[in-house]
Amino acid sequence: MALIALAADKGAPGVTTSAVALGAVWPRPVLVAECDQAGGDLVYRLPAASGDGDDSRTGMLNPSRGLLSLAATARRGLRPDQIAEHCQRLVGGLDVLVGITNAEQARGMTWLWGPLARAFAGLAPVDVLADCGRLGAGTPLLDLIRASDMLVLFTRATLEQVAHLRERIAALAGELRGGGPPIGVVVLADPRDFRASINEVDRIVTSAHRRLRAEAAEGGAPPPPPVSVLGGLALDPKGAELLAGRWGGRLGRSLLIRSAREIAGTLAARVTAPGSDAPYAHGPAGAAQPAPPGGRGPAAPIDPQLQEGRL
Repeated sequence: MALIALAADKGAPGVTTSAVALGAVWPRPVLVAECDQAGGDLVYRLPAASGDGDDSRTGMLNPSRGLLSLAATARRGLRPDQIAEHCQRLVGGLDVLVGITNAEQARGMTWLWGPLARAFAGLAPVDVLADCGRLGAGTPLLDLIRASDMLVLFTRATLEQVAHLRERIAALAGELRGGGPPIGVVVLADPRDFRASINEVDRIVTSAHRRLRAEAAEGGAPPPPPVSVLGGLALDPKGAELLAGRWGGRLGRSLLIRSAREIAGTLAARVTAPGSDAPYAHGPAGAAQPAPPGGRGPAAPIDPQLQEGRL
């Protein structure tokens, strides 16, 4: 249904952790796809479900099954229904498309991002969270970003990271002008100064975007994509550690997941087309089933105390 590109500027602070946290509590069927040009981390970081129907048993993700195997297939044409064959499932029930393992592999895949974006867009009723890692100048992921419903940039509330964010937004405004998605900003904020950090980043981003719009109007150029601060994710090292292990009730009560649930709801609402906001139960990518009448989230959540999401 929707393709959301997740990225950052210098340092790519916590994009993969944020993508998994958002996917874990996403209110509709979802696939987290690793599209980071520098190489993905999921293979080394998160356990795979055993594949025998018991989500409590773990294994290792297969690095050869994912974006690399999909790319080999895509040279002969890529259809949305092919994607599920290359996905894997994490313990807890989240479907992932594992990315490349090193930057060298990305050199021969620059042609892939346009066809992949179109295939992602055809995965209804599954939303796709594409972890794009760090965006540099002239990134080959521009084709994927242009086709997305929203680009979400993550930043910490520090002077240097907000400065890099401001410059990256300005660069993207030039690269995507007239054909890019709206840009959302999520602040990775210290819980002790959560709202103040978000408000300060909002003030800086709003002021910078106002200048970009004024400059575009003066020069007769198309306006830049709209930019807004969506909220914050809590900087929660303990929650991030739990996310890398067995998912359960403690993780569901962590600051990371509680804040991720709020951002997931905001994002899902922003990219939902009219008439497509019905809840769905979790299933393999491309094969989600409608939720039972009156149900919310997956039909059989791992922790019965949690009423939505995949935790």
